[in-house]
Amino acid sequence: MNAQSQERGGNGHAPTPPIKLTRKDFVSDQEVRWCPGCGDYAILAQVQKVMPELGIPRENIVFVSGIGCSSRFPYYMNTYGFHGIHGRAPAIATGIKVVNPKLSVWVVTGDGDALSIGGNHFIHALRRNLDIKIIMFNNRIYGLTKGQYSPTSEFGKKTKSTPQGSIDYPINPISLALGAEATFVARSVDRDTKHLAEMIERAAHHKGSAFIEVFQNCNIFNDGAFEAFVDRAVRDDRMINLEHGQPLRFGKDRQKGIRWTGQRLEVVELGNGVSESDLLVHDERSPNPGLAFLLGRMEYPAYPVPVGVFRAIDRPTYEELLEQQVQTAIQQQGAGELSKLLHGAETWTIE
Repeated sequence: MNAQSQERGGNGHAPTPPIKLTRKDFVSDQEVRWCPGCGDYAILAQVQKVMPELGIPRENIVFVSGIGCSSRFPYYMNTYGFHGIHGRAPAIATGIKVVNPKLSVWVVTGDGDALSIGGNHFIHALRRNLDIKIIMFNNRIYGLTKGQYSPTSEFGKKTKSTPQGSIDYPINPISLALGAEATFVARSVDRDTKHLAEMIERAAHHKGSAFIEVFQNCNIFNDGAFEAFVDRAVRDDRMINLEHGQPLRFGKDRQKGIRWTGQRLEVVELGNGVSESDLLVHDERSPNPGLAFLLGRMEYPAYPVPVGVFRAIDRPTYEELLEQQVQTAIQQQGAGELSKLLHGAETWTIE
C-alpha cells in the first residue's frame, strides 16, 4: 500500500483509488534557465520520471538546495521546495526531516556547494544517517560564477582563478561519503539516463542518508570533463558497472575484470589461466566499507571508472533514534512544560 492509499479511509466512504501521478505532475510552471546542453536537464528529467513511481503524494515531498546552477532545482519541481544559502541545504533538510519524519526530503547540490562551503554540513548529515537523499551534481567546476576551480577539479586545472593550474588536490566524493559513514553511496552519469533513474529509485527506497554523485557535464566552463571514459564509443572499456553479488567484469565483450592481489586491485584479462572465479565479487552490503573505498578510488586510465551502488547497509536513522529518546524522556519525566523550563534552576537573568 502506498502513502496515498494509507491516508484515505476512515470516513465511512469506500476508499478512493490512489491517483496515478505522471512525470508531468512533477513539472513546475517555471521556465528552466540552464545553459542549452547542460547535463542538469537530464538529471531533472530522470528525477521527474522516477517520482511518480515512488507513490508519494507531491505534498509529502520537499527538495532543498543551496547555491549554484544545480540549486535552481526546487523551482522546477512541482513539489514543496526550499532554496537555501550556500552549503546549508543539508542543515535545512535535517530540520525539515526531524520535525516531520513522514516527508520525503531531497537535497540537490553541486560539488562546490556540497564539498567546499557546505563540507561540514554534508559530512554530518551523512554520519547521522538522516533519512534524506542527497544528489550531488559533480561537474568539477564552479559554473554559476563562471568557471573557477572547485573542490573536485583535477590537480593542475587551469581556470580563471588558477591561471597557472590548481595546486589543490581534489576531493574524492565517494571516499568522503564512505568516510563519513554514509549508509548508501552511489554514482551515475548524466547521459546514462536509464542507469541514473535506477540509482535515483534505489536511493529513494533506502532507509537512511543516501548519496548519489552524478558526473554532470558543464558544456560552457568545463566541457568534456568526463569524456575520456563516458563517451559511448569507449565507455564499455573504461567504465565498470557495480552489481551486488556479481564478479567485477567489464569491457565490450566483458573480457576484462578486477581481482584482488592481496595488496591492491588489479585489472586482468580473462583467459590464459584467469577465470571469472578469480575476480572480485561486489558486496554492497558489507558492513566493512573497505572494499567500497578501494572501488571509489579507481580512476581512469589506471582502472575503469565504477558506477552503481558502492555501499547500501541498514542502520537506524537519526530521526528514529531522536524520537525514541523523546518518548523515553517523557515516560521517565513526564511531558514537561516550556514555562517551567524557561523559569527553572538552569536559567539566569542578565542585569
